[in-house]
Amino acid sequence: MVNLPLFIILPFGVAFFIPMVSRKFKWVPDVLGNITTFILLLLSLMTLNQEHVYHIGGWRAPFGIVLVLDGLSCLLLVIINLISFMSSLFSIEYLEKRYTSKLRYYSLFLLMVGGMNGTVLSGDLFNLFVFMEIASIASYALVGFGCEARELEASFKYLVMGNVGSLFVLYAVALLYGKTGTLNMADVARILKDIPYDNLIAFSFVLIISGFMIKSALVPFHAWLPDAHPSAPAPISAMLSGVVIKALGVYVVIRLIFNLFGFNHIISNILVYMGITSMIIGVCLAILQWDLKRLLAYHSISQMGYVFCGIGLGTTLGILGGIFHLFNHSLFKSLLFLDSGSIEYETETRDLNKMGLLYKKMPITSFSTLVASMSISGIPPFNGFWSKFIIILASIKAGRPIVALWAVIGSILTLSSFTKVCRYSIYGKGEKFDKEKWEKLKEVPDFMSIPLIILSILCIFTGLLLIGLENGIFGPVIDVLKGGVLEYINKVLGD
Repeated sequence: MVNLPLFIILPFGVAFFIPMVSRKFKWVPDVLGNITTFILLLLSLMTLNQEHVYHIGGWRAPFGIVLVLDGLSCLLLVIINLISFMSSLFSIEYLEKRYTSKLRYYSLFLLMVGGMNGTVLSGDLFNLFVFMEIASIASYALVGFGCEARELEASFKYLVMGNVGSLFVLYAVALLYGKTGTLNMADVARILKDIPYDNLIAFSFVLIISGFMIKSALVPFHAWLPDAHPSAPAPISAMLSGVVIKALGVYVVIRLIFNLFGFNHIISNILVYMGITSMIIGVCLAILQWDLKRLLAYHSISQMGYVFCGIGLGTTLGILGGIFHLFNHSLFKSLLFLDSGSIEYETETRDLNKMGLLYKKMPITSFSTLVASMSISGIPPFNGFWSKFIIILASIKAGRPIVALWAVIGSILTLSSFTKVCRYSIYGKGEKFDKEKWEKLKEVPDFMSIPLIILSILCIFTGLLLIGLENGIFGPVIDVLKGGVLEYINKVLGD
């Protein structure tokens, strides 16, 4: 059994150790940062198919602080630490060209990783809030890491919106503590189950879910994301879209709804309708963009809509589709942002109109961009097709063909958007194409290419994870959500 506190102690410890030695040894941030994220990835893979409740200091819940490992938190740990390792590996060469302080970058990066690990493992509301804030504050700083005016403006907007969400969460936690006298999530769920819902509980629910919806960047809580993603360094954009909005937003919303407050028909409709809204508005705004990273940012809003639609259906097949798309999105969207970083690294632009014929000069980047574009567009046999197909099939089986229709429309619009990306950047050329600049282009360095190759392979073959459907690898995740409040209470508080 993996010692769960390692997921928090290791990145936090290294984050504080790096500045102590890096001024004398310049190689320390790269080496320690990548070794740490690699170890965390191995540890997360070791948690597969395991369940455990870790009582810190030996104090059992609800009196002590607990870390809860189950199917859902295990999945998020794998996603967080896989994308973290890919992003840190990409950062070795990427930071050399435009950024200077690697020690600050890796310290903030590891604080963000440790905060996300703590968020998905936390078994009580206050520590969940604390870990969320650690990860959020680190991400605010990383968005503005370049310290240019545009980046600082985006970071400030992200900070303001993020703090609004955090205040909602903190106020809701205080209200729930006043109502129940406990902060342990399982204990709160046990008490709420036995008392009638009143206006205070309903108000707390609205506040806390709204707070985490802001972190999820779901419409209409998405205003911070289109500026934050393009302004951040490419590996941080990959982290923001690939894991931050999931670990600090989507995961917590799902956990609270299914395992604390309880899932019902009203909540189902809210999630589905918000999912459809995000799905369509996000992709329509993306089609209008010519800034590559801004286009990708709007697609994050759209793709989260698919996740909420699947989860919102509440059926076994719908949950499978939503969870699988959550996993797939972390792969292909992280890959797309790393691709955009590679393209900007060589071309020094994000404007699609100024790009062209990259397949001749940057074959690895071009291939991985094509793979990720096909994946997010839902083209078989790439992983995005299978999760979207399951969501569409689940909608039809649940008697909601209109949801399936919107999902198909969203996928068609996504394909049109990425057809534009491939047309202007890879296989064709934009109106402002500079041939002299193009002649000097070359493929990015090896440490930037390796993550692109690995993530491309995963996008091609992870559709195989669907084998067995609800009885396959995602079965433990479905069990956590379908088990609902009672199973979560028994798991954490049971003898």
